[in-house]
Amino acid sequence: MKDLIAMVADLQRRLIGFTSLLERLDTTTPGGRLIFHVFAALAEFVRELIVIGTHEGLAAARARGRGRTGGRPTVVDAEPLKAARDLLPAPERSVTSIARLLGVSVGTLYNHIPDLQELRAAGAEAAALTQGATR
Repeated sequence: MKDLIAMVADLQRRLIGFTSLLERLDTTTPGGRLIFHVFAALAEFVRELIVIGTHEGLAAARARGRGRTGGRPTVVDAEPLKAARDLLPAPERSVTSIARLLGVSVGTLYNHIPDLQELRAAGAEAAALTQGATR
């Protein structure tokens, strides 16, 4: 909002008017400038109320002490992640098939298993060594 106010002020210094067609707001008139600044002040006020409410909600969550302090709930717990970690080194299984088997998205696996690519590479390497030893 501050950028918009600065931009309109810059335009005004250069004797250029700002007219919003959607809100029918014209800053070339004193009334239009008043309404523009009232809208800007209200927008800033609402934003600050949202920030305060968010901080109060997070503080209340921390006070309840149930472990969550905000953010989106996790979609997967430790057990499916352990199963995924066990399945990932198997080169015959794709990441997509493992995700489908566990009922999560591929992105969820990548987000919750930071070393996923290393596990896949280690599995492929082990399979190549095993295959080379059987020849």
